[in-house]
Amino acid sequence: MAEPERAGSARSMRAMERILAAKGLQAVPDVNPADEAPEENPGDREWHCRARADYAVSRWQRATPPRFRDAEATLPEVIGWSDRALTDNAAAGALLLTGLTGTGKTHQAYGALRRIAAGGPDRFELIAVNSADMYGNLRPSPVMGAAEHELQRLSRVQYLLLDDLGTAKTSEWTEEVTYRLINFRYNHCLPTIITSNLPARDENGPDLSDFVGARVASRLAEMVTTLVPMIGADRRRGGRAA
Repeated sequence: MAEPERAGSARSMRAMERILAAKGLQAVPDVNPADEAPEENPGDREWHCRARADYAVSRWQRATPPRFRDAEATLPEVIGWSDRALTDNAAAGALLLTGLTGTGKTHQAYGALRRIAAGGPDRFELIAVNSADMYGNLRPSPVMGAAEHELQRLSRVQYLLLDDLGTAKTSEWTEEVTYRLINFRYNHCLPTIITSNLPARDENGPDLSDFVGARVASRLAEMVTTLVPMIGADRRRGGRAA
C-alpha cells in the first residue's frame, strides 16, 4: 500500500505547481530568512577585523568608568594620534592633553582609546589610572613586592592613560616613581596618554616640567608626538572647551 504524501514533500510540491500553472498562477517559492542572511565566514578578513574590534571595545568598556562610556575623540589632533597608534603602535609616542579643569581632557583621552579599539587592533591592553591613585597604589605596603609589581604592570602595559598628572604633592619619591615609569615606556616605545591641568611649558608660572623634574621632562619632550592644549570654560559648569 502506497504511503500517503506528506505536506511539503517534493512530489506534492510539484503537483501543486502544475495545478497553479494550469490556472495561470505561479507558486511563491518558500524562502527561509536564514538563507538570505549573510554568512559569517571565519576565513574572511573583515570578519576577523570585526571580531578583534568587538573584543577590544569590550576591554575598553571594562577599563572605562561609566561617566566616560560615551567618550568619543572629536579633536583632529586626537583622532590623528589614535589612527597612528592603530597603524604603527611603536611609532605613536605619547599624547599630552593639557588645560584647566573641566575642558574635556579625560573625555578626549578615553575617546582616543575607544577609537583605537574600534579599529580592530591585533592586540589591545589598557590600564587607565588617575595619577593620585597611582601614587597611592605604589606606596610601600605590608605585602612584599606589591608596589614593585604594580609599577611593572603600569610600565609594561600596551596602552597607559595617566590622568591628572601634576595634581599630587611633589617629592623626591614621586619624581623617582614617575621617572621609572616614563623612562621604561619611552625606551620601549609604548603609547601613553597623559592629561594634566598644568601647561607643558610656562615661563611665568608652574608647569608640568616643574612637577616631573628635569629627567622626566627631557624624555617627555621627545616622547610626546602630539600636544593638545585645551582651552575654554569648565564644561561641568556649562562651558565648552576649544
